[in-house]
Amino acid sequence: MNKDKMKAKVCLVGERAVGKTSLVRRFVLDEFDDRYIRTLGTKVSKKNFNVVREDLDTEYDMNMTIWDIMGEKTFTDLLKEAFFTGATGILAVCDLTRRKTLKELNGWIQSVYGVAGEVPIAILGNKADLRGRKQLTKKDLDKLCKKYNSVAYLTSAKTGHNVESVFQGLADKIVEHRSK
Repeated sequence: MNKDKMKAKVCLVGERAVGKTSLVRRFVLDEFDDRYIRTLGTKVSKKNFNVVREDLDTEYDMNMTIWDIMGEKTFTDLLKEAFFTGATGILAVCDLTRRKTLKELNGWIQSVYGVAGEVPIAILGNKADLRGRKQLTKKDLDKLCKKYNSVAYLTSAKTGHNVESVFQGLADKIVEHRSK
């Protein structure tokens, strides 16, 4: 099997308080903090991991730069060129306990597409651990996925449920997208 290096820039987008920062913290540091800390502008994190593509007979050492974009649409619109330029993937995050956050994802995705083109995307329904408060189901997310040819994940930054799978899955899609 061949070995190769690859860099990726992934933008996390979505309304405020959907759990973007907590998802990054869980993935990069394997930690969770219940306190809400508002992201100002953007926070950039990095993580290296392997992506094995047997169909391409290649193992990639991926250096992923993760841009946690603040959930204030008006501010982000002013700086979208700076935030989204060079993006190779999108994690679009909604809060399963707030239906409106799913509806807002279209605008976020279109903002990234307008700058970076149609890069691979995953739709995340976060806070899956809050079962009794859910307003959205995976079926709701799947409807949006059809529009963007993407995959939906139910995640919990608190428990770690599906967090690793989301980033690994998107990394795999980025490799596939680049090999076309």
